[in-house]
Amino acid sequence: MADMYTGGGSAAAISASVRGNGSNDPERKDTTTGASAAQLSALQVTRRLAGWIAPHALLLLLSLVSSVVTILLQLWVPVIVGAAIDQLVHLVQGGEAALVPTLVKLALVVLLASVTQWITSWATNRLTYSTTRALRIAAHEKIARLPLSYIDSHSQGDLLSRVVNDVDQLGDGLLQGLTQLLTGVVTIVGTLAFMFSLSVPMGLVVALATPLSILAAALVTRFASRSFARQQAFQGALGGYAEEMITNQELIAAFAHQEVVEKDFRKINSGLYTAGQRAQFASSLANPSTRLVNNLIYTLVAALGCICVITGIPSVLTIGQVQSFLSYANQYMRPFYAISAVTTQVQTAYASARRVFELLDAEENAADPAHPKHIDDPSGDIVFEDVSFSYDKKHPLLQHISFHAAAGERIALVGPTGCGKTTLINLLLRFYTIDSGAIFVNGCNTQDLTRSELRAQFGMVLQDTWLFEGTIRENVRYSRPDATDTEVEEACRRAQAHEFIVQLPQGYDTKVGEDGGALSQGQQQLLCIARVMLADPPILLLDEATSSIDTRTEQLVQAAFDSMMEGRTSLVVAHRLSTVRNADCILVLKDGGIIERGSHDELIARGGFYANLYESQFERIQD
Repeated sequence: MADMYTGGGSAAAISASVRGNGSNDPERKDTTTGASAAQLSALQVTRRLAGWIAPHALLLLLSLVSSVVTILLQLWVPVIVGAAIDQLVHLVQGGEAALVPTLVKLALVVLLASVTQWITSWATNRLTYSTTRALRIAAHEKIARLPLSYIDSHSQGDLLSRVVNDVDQLGDGLLQGLTQLLTGVVTIVGTLAFMFSLSVPMGLVVALATPLSILAAALVTRFASRSFARQQAFQGALGGYAEEMITNQELIAAFAHQEVVEKDFRKINSGLYTAGQRAQFASSLANPSTRLVNNLIYTLVAALGCICVITGIPSVLTIGQVQSFLSYANQYMRPFYAISAVTTQVQTAYASARRVFELLDAEENAADPAHPKHIDDPSGDIVFEDVSFSYDKKHPLLQHISFHAAAGERIALVGPTGCGKTTLINLLLRFYTIDSGAIFVNGCNTQDLTRSELRAQFGMVLQDTWLFEGTIRENVRYSRPDATDTEVEEACRRAQAHEFIVQLPQGYDTKVGEDGGALSQGQQQLLCIARVMLADPPILLLDEATSSIDTRTEQLVQAAFDSMMEGRTSLVVAHRLSTVRNADCILVLKDGGIIERGSHDELIARGGFYANLYESQFERIQD
């Protein structure tokens, strides 16, 4: 099978990658971060988790103390029970014994142990969910600080899986792991202490047999670790693939690719099934392996106990003490049972932790300047000064780009697909860092401004619309949360959206989803335009902003844009050259540079690349 789907490509590329030849290895190295999810050892993961637990040290201490008290009380119970059995034997033999006080003591110890056990559970749960909440917040905030290159190279489904599913899995494993670790260690140490207090030879028998249980559990755990890492990687890939295919269901149906998508989905799902089956099988070996060893220890303790009662060799024991010893032998084995039983969750948690830490370790955007400059008079002046940029250093994209957009000018960016028009917009917003040169906004180098202040100068309308789940009013007000209802409606009127909004059942209070609900693509775009108009920024960035609107609506919106652009700088990316005829200057990009610049009439008169491009579009319209 092919390399596993990691998102960021077309449906065709994804399908090809799944159907191709090669090794389907979900642990392959991440080319963006330079690290793989399997690189951190269990010890390293534990250390990093300890750092996240540290702020809740008081809860950890409370859990530890209450756990110790609970275990000591539970270990005291067999001593009391053994004493009660010896007293009962003594009574049967006609002697005297204070059995009732012993039973009262037993009841009090059991009750107190229940209370401290509840405290342990409460503290451990609080600690776990506080830690996972902090991790989830950190992962969510991390995404906001990641460069666009990281987002572009990872599927949305996989990122979502890391923030939600992997943190949940980590929380479940952390809860079980902490519980079993705290109680297990204290139980083992305490049980050995009580057993040695009753009989040193019998205690040595159990202690010397302990490494067999540890060895059995360690071998199985090591075998299972890789399987769980593969399982989590496949789960993230499946989530990413499913999310992208569901989002683009209309396109898939239009090209009749349902069978291909289903085939690819089944292939990734089969990989998850195989990895999950191997992981579960590996972890399931731990419990029976440790139980086998521990049952042998229990049998040995019972046999030696009987010999001690009958012969007094190697130590003298009463019947009640043998019963206590058997209880201790059983309690001593419980931590091994418990740890082996939660191996699946712990292994899954560690695999999930590696994926979460990989996200948290990803390289962030360059830090804002320590002493940033401030824009006091946002006129809208833009200067590109000998700017060069490439996504891949081996393949330059933009070279020596220089132009000046004076305040209030309308600059159009045209050229063939892939020439770098949208990239110029991304560089202006500092979504990417330029390789050389400088970009100035209002006379300030963009590298000397904070990203928030820089981006506050712009209003951006993209070809792809974005609406969140909420009312139309809330979506438009997103750009200016303090805007009044009157200002919202005025922005919608200017964007030619008011007319269709008031015809909706609830008007401006109509609910829309992230997919736009029942709104057409053109109506969704109008709402996005209204959102920018409400912000009223000094600079407008329009990237195919009217591509989803019919010709009549486009003319109305263009008139609204013309009104709004008065006195404001605007950069317009367009493929339909009819939309940029009124631009003050048209920059023609091709082969990584600006090959022509001038007004529409000047470029047509020149008879160059732009003129040929315009004529070819005009001829297609005529045909």
